[in-house]
Amino acid sequence: MLSVLSSIMRIVEIPMLFLQHKLGINRLAWVFLAPNLILFGVFTFLPIFISAVYALTGGDKILLEDRPFVGMQNFRTLGDCGNFLDPDTCRSDFFWRAVWNTVWFVILQVGFMVGLSLLTALILNQKIRARGFFRAVFFFPVLLSPVVVALIWKWVLQKHGVLNAVLEGVGLEGHSWMLDSTWAFGWSVFLSVWAHMGFYTLILLSGLQAIPRDVYEAALMDRASPWRTFRRITMPLLAPTMLVVLVLALIKGVQTFDEVFAFTGGGPGSATTLIVQYIYQTGFAGAPRLFGLASAASMMLAFVLIVLTALQMRANRRSFNG
Repeated sequence: MLSVLSSIMRIVEIPMLFLQHKLGINRLAWVFLAPNLILFGVFTFLPIFISAVYALTGGDKILLEDRPFVGMQNFRTLGDCGNFLDPDTCRSDFFWRAVWNTVWFVILQVGFMVGLSLLTALILNQKIRARGFFRAVFFFPVLLSPVVVALIWKWVLQKHGVLNAVLEGVGLEGHSWMLDSTWAFGWSVFLSVWAHMGFYTLILLSGLQAIPRDVYEAALMDRASPWRTFRRITMPLLAPTMLVVLVLALIKGVQTFDEVFAFTGGGPGSATTLIVQYIYQTGFAGAPRLFGLASAASMMLAFVLIVLTALQMRANRRSFNG
């Protein structure tokens, strides 16, 4: 077996030595990177370029040769608003409802996500009984498919679901959770937090475990209170990790689609329609299919994601340097 492997490696070595001789040792790395770069370009950069081209064209035809060039008209349509705070004054009112739903969703989801993840990480970092078991329990929802998460909670919250059965069992009146816009939006935030909190808890837990123990021992010798220790030691040393978690949660929150779409379908009405769902419905599920308008909205979303990614890279750099 070893002789066969050695023969194969010698055969592979011949073209590698030839390429190293022709390209040099530094350029040889591009040979190994080329397959991944090609795939990345075909499935990432090429779709972005095509989407940018579609954003500058109009009509409902899918072939570019059948689509008239309209310039920035799609962007002007999305931005045609009397008052951006009131979607009813906008030409594309559905788009701005999705934008503001996304803004509130991100604010609530990220706020609860980071806060609860920090609290959970602090508890799981203590010497408690069955600590490993509870760490696995909190991380388990991360392993589930977003659609599975949505269907589980839809089963719990439907009119004749588990929650109403429990409420009626203790003498309380059930509620149509999925038909009430406020409750539907709140539960959408809840299931998103429930599904992803374990991931951010794990990151914060690793940050807590990276804090030197002798710092806490010194605080204990100085008789510092737990609150003072948390405020003066834990939070400053955990700040770089917290910043990374915050930016990652923001990026994930803005991109939310599958779990909320499977949970509510964007309803009732447009109460839980987020920006990615607007792009999907405008470009693929609606009639007519307005590819240009959907592409313009995706370009605006891409700009937001680029800004958030730049913040993440800066946070990572500060964390590495600090």
